[in-house]
Amino acid sequence: MRIFLWIFLAGIAGFSCNTQPQQRSSGPYDEQIDSILQKMTLYEKVGQMYQCLGRGHARVGDGEKARDLIELVKAGGVGSILVPGDVHDVEEMQRFAVEESRLGIPLFFNYDVIHGFKTIFPMPLALSCSWDTAMVRRAHQIAALEAASAGISYNHGPMADVSRDPRWGRVMEGNGEDPFLSSLMTQAAIRGFQGNSGLDDPQTIMACVKHFIGYGAVEGGRDYNTADFGEETLRNIHLPPFQAAIDEGVASVMTSFNVVESVPTVAHEPLLRAVLRKELGFEGIVISDFGSVGELIKHGYATNASEATNQALTGTVDIEMQSRNYHENIQQLIDSGELDERIIDEAVGRILQKKFELGLFENPYRFATAEQTDSLTLSETHRKMARESAERSMVLLKNNGVLPMGNSVKNIAIIGPFADSKDILGRWSAKGDTSDAISLYTGMKNQFPGAHITKLNVGDFWKESPLKEAEIIKAAKNADLVLLALGEPKEMSAEAASRATLDIPGNQIRIAELVKSTGKPSVLVLFNGRPLTISWYQENVDAILDVWFPGTEGGNAIARVLAGEYNPSSKLTMTFPRHVGQVPLYYNHYSTGRPAASSQYSSKYIDIPNGPLYPFGFGLSYTTFSYSNLKLNRENITLGDRIEASVTVTNIGNVEGEEIVQLYIRDHVGEIVRPVKELKGFRKILLKPGEDQQLSFVIDAKMLQYWSSVSDDYITESGIFSVMVGPNSAEVLSQTFELIHE
Repeated sequence: MRIFLWIFLAGIAGFSCNTQPQQRSSGPYDEQIDSILQKMTLYEKVGQMYQCLGRGHARVGDGEKARDLIELVKAGGVGSILVPGDVHDVEEMQRFAVEESRLGIPLFFNYDVIHGFKTIFPMPLALSCSWDTAMVRRAHQIAALEAASAGISYNHGPMADVSRDPRWGRVMEGNGEDPFLSSLMTQAAIRGFQGNSGLDDPQTIMACVKHFIGYGAVEGGRDYNTADFGEETLRNIHLPPFQAAIDEGVASVMTSFNVVESVPTVAHEPLLRAVLRKELGFEGIVISDFGSVGELIKHGYATNASEATNQALTGTVDIEMQSRNYHENIQQLIDSGELDERIIDEAVGRILQKKFELGLFENPYRFATAEQTDSLTLSETHRKMARESAERSMVLLKNNGVLPMGNSVKNIAIIGPFADSKDILGRWSAKGDTSDAISLYTGMKNQFPGAHITKLNVGDFWKESPLKEAEIIKAAKNADLVLLALGEPKEMSAEAASRATLDIPGNQIRIAELVKSTGKPSVLVLFNGRPLTISWYQENVDAILDVWFPGTEGGNAIARVLAGEYNPSSKLTMTFPRHVGQVPLYYNHYSTGRPAASSQYSSKYIDIPNGPLYPFGFGLSYTTFSYSNLKLNRENITLGDRIEASVTVTNIGNVEGEEIVQLYIRDHVGEIVRPVKELKGFRKILLKPGEDQQLSFVIDAKMLQYWSSVSDDYITESGIFSVMVGPNSAEVLSQTFELIHE
């Protein structure tokens, strides 16, 4: 039955499975690696393939005799430690490994450094809204520097999952709904973590792109759930960011929790061996997610732990995170002849390869420098970069003229649960401490020292609890402007934080209703980890600034944006729906046979508009930009040609501002149905009032390529294409050209 399933999967996906060991490419460390492998016992090999939690998190068992982590390290039974203690703990554990184990093989020390280590930057979804790859690279470079100084050598990031469902809490860790933009942001993050000069640079850490693959497509937006999509979606939507990561030289890939084609990815041999290893050419470490090898039994894919172990190893999963299936089953599998020990040797070879590349054999303590840690973390330079990153990540969603705040605003009321909260780092904030964060209230006091600022930390995230309504009304009436500091708490986003509704939770809308009743101008300062349904606020408040979870310097950054010290320029990388019933909602959808129209029998809702509240690519500025004169320099091209699209962008407002100019392309008729538009390029420009700039985009045949199930390959076909340029995915100028095959 199992063999039949593999043949079926390989057939429909065009995969070819080969369960022979995956040979390493020749390299400068081959001789040393082979020498170590010859000396290793099977127990020591398996130890390199085991990652456990650090001291203080768990104790581990070793057969019938319980050992603590130190004894396991001394015995050669562990190769990497996840979430170690402080830098002194890292140094001590490394000493046990290199000085007191038989072979002296150094340890990896792993951590989830997602948006900063001690200095916390905006969450990744927010960073992606900057559309600024250089800034993203610098932010992750600082994160790597701080993490490396604390002893971390192997990072569990970045996350490259494309997701179109904001109910999924982990959208905060990714780059949104578009594969093209996500690919660029993923590469920028990897470049920041790993640097340009090789893994042996002590100021960098090894990156691990996750989660391979399709995790962002879990049904119902429910974490750990099934993902169900065809190979066109796999290759055109979910695979590109991973291909980009491999092109960038990412050192490791983590498998996902979900199933694809009814097979859990941690054991999906066609995807892992045939696609990831062979087709994409990935030669680094593949690591499971936390405990996912044993979960093959719960999936109903493995009968027992021994079978689960064999399945994961056959899929070339080199390191098992936390659970002990490899330790407890590999020996028996080899003894019974079910598993070829060469598969173990190849896995361990890849692990040793990265330890050599990191320079750990030459200097196993190179990452652990307590003095450097103290001087680097939360330095003035790092905090300044965190503030600038937050400013450049905030999206202005509405403004009827109340922003930026002028000097005439003397009385400000900040009302809501985030009024003076320092809990604004978001989830996955590594070693970040909320005590180091700048709250909105503190930031406003810093920015407006002459104003009278009142704060009311009111509102409940979790229930419709009573409010002191008279106190809220009084504070609003006494203010020239009210800042509604509302949103969802960090616990409502990230892993295991899926939501069935997308409203601002609890009794917070009542706060906004009370402020609205006073007639005073109000600004929604929205703290969130995902797109939310905020139609009421769009209709009833004067301005909306989405600040996400802005990080350590969040309060200062928000205040500077509100004051106009920084003119917001960010654009959404994930669509905001009007109602959760529209989800999944994304810009690059297919057209239907009956697209939305005035006729009854068309694809539309009868109670709300089809379109989003805010489309992909949307974001306002304190100035206004106009687009004109979109031209193509030719009407048709062949496969070897290029076409140039030019457009004029003008700042018709009164202040200097940045604009993200977006290029979309549509293939009108395809071998398979094609999206109504796809992002293919963008430029960020700075214009003074009255200034205009002509921008050019070059389009070649490769930009028109896609994977087709009909051809079972990537194709570029002849036909009519539209070129669209505009400030977002919904407002574009358009011209057409034809691609002709000679």
